[in-house]
Amino acid sequence: MGEARLWATSDLHVGYADNRRIVTDDLHPAGDGDWLIVAGDIAEKPADVEWTLATLAGRFAKVLWSPGNHELYTHSKDPVRLRGLDRYEHLVALCRRLGVITPEDEYPHWSGAGGPVTVAPLFLLYDYTFRQPGQADADEALAAAYGAGVVATDEFLLHPDPYPDRAAWCHARVMATEARLAALPAGTRTVLVNHWPLTRLPTRVLRHPQFAIWCGTELTADWHTRFAATAVVYGHLHIPRTTYEDGVRFEEVSLGYPREWRRHGIRRGVLRDVLPAVDPVPEPW
Repeated sequence: MGEARLWATSDLHVGYADNRRIVTDDLHPAGDGDWLIVAGDIAEKPADVEWTLATLAGRFAKVLWSPGNHELYTHSKDPVRLRGLDRYEHLVALCRRLGVITPEDEYPHWSGAGGPVTVAPLFLLYDYTFRQPGQADADEALAAAYGAGVVATDEFLLHPDPYPDRAAWCHARVMATEARLAALPAGTRTVLVNHWPLTRLPTRVLRHPQFAIWCGTELTADWHTRFAATAVVYGHLHIPRTTYEDGVRFEEVSLGYPREWRRHGIRRGVLRDVLPAVDPVPEPW
């Protein structure tokens, strides 16, 4: 069967029937010891999140999940009416019943090819600091985005309760996560997993640059070097590609909506190798 592999995917959006079929038909390990990272945006409804993670946990030796913004949405037609932190904790409990690793659990150690590394699923959100040049603060950046007609659905459905706003929730998550990563033993190599990019660079290719304010925080700009990342895994942008920053490999691993993946034909595959590393194929994005 060969050596065990660490795979990643994100933005499965299984509310779309074609994406759900991809989970059923195409998300399979290459061997018995393979792990899978799912970097957020599985679906909006917890029932769909549970179906997806249960399916994948039945196939892979270990599944790790980081939440995206869509899992945190509270829709009027969703039978689960929980908001904000309560919703996140509900999803964490769901994952634990399935044996899926969450950002609230001990970070697992990968000892297969490319290891040993500590694989750290993170939940960090964003704080509107990925602003455009000349924008003084979040209010100005938001006003420019609204003026351009580029507004994330988060502004209506992602509630920060009990925090006063999403930026405050982000800062609390960053502070707690930073302390956990800093407490790892000296010399620990990591794979950092977050739904949103850890650095601003990936957002430079957005068709609508105003959207960048919903894509991360400047507070994590040096984490890939500070915490000795072998690789950084993220999604959210629906622009699957491999890039490098400071010699560290960044993998955007999203599937995206059917209208998006049909254009590029999922050339990279639904699952992306994280470890062992493979030579990246240049992407014409």
